[in-house]
Amino acid sequence: MADQSDVESALVSIIANALYPDGTAAPSAVGNTCRVYRGAPVSPTLDADLAADVLHVSVLAGSDVKNVTRYPRVWQNVAPVAATLSVLVGADTASFSGVCAVGQLAGAAINGAIFAYAVQGNDSPATVASNLAALLRAAGWLVDYAGASLTVPGAEMFTVRVVHGALALQEIKRQNQDFYITLWCPEPASRDLASSLIDRTLATTQFIALADGSYARMIYAGSDVQDANADAALYKRTIRYRAEYPTTLSQITPAMLFGSSSVSANAEFVDTFNV
Repeated sequence: MADQSDVESALVSIIANALYPDGTAAPSAVGNTCRVYRGAPVSPTLDADLAADVLHVSVLAGSDVKNVTRYPRVWQNVAPVAATLSVLVGADTASFSGVCAVGQLAGAAINGAIFAYAVQGNDSPATVASNLAALLRAAGWLVDYAGASLTVPGAEMFTVRVVHGALALQEIKRQNQDFYITLWCPEPASRDLASSLIDRTLATTQFIALADGSYARMIYAGSDVQDANADAALYKRTIRYRAEYPTTLSQITPAMLFGSSSVSANAEFVDTFNV
């Protein structure tokens, strides 16, 4: 579920990448050490850093939020779950390997009967094999189980599969909100160069990806420059961008393990093990 903290975090990452295009192990694009973070700076730390020619960039959400909800509430698949669990199948044996994750489904089809197990986050290949073996035994099949493998002697039609679902989102509301990117710099030159890099990067990034798989649309909303007369060591610029972003619900939608699916108006894929 995206909220303003997700937009702030995404902006911090984009700004950090603009200032450190070769990563933080290399010098910044402006020459100064740069600190990029959410929230306002702490005065003693900022003062000490400015004296050491360190540049700060803070990202802060504005308090004025406008409700622009207008889309119907429908589930949409946005990203497939990574396929990290696999299975090697022989004549009557299946061996699991890899990494287990929620959103994956393991299943067996034997003589036309289908057995499915939804993989859990704390599963291992061995526990997936164990749970699938338990389902088969409950149906009356003789199953030899050891480690991450299971064998079903006497199975005439035997196949085991692992499929992965997809992340689906449902938008429940949408909002417009301003975000303030403030540069706190020890001299005008670093401020001007850093602000130019940041503004150009954000202006060319029309949509930014959020942690839940949704996107925020970014629109330039203004800029202010301030040279503090009381403190000659502080040179500021605030760049304001307006983000339109959704609040979402998320779920994992399952993939078809065995079955049939219409692929065109005149054709249908029929699985060998469909019942």
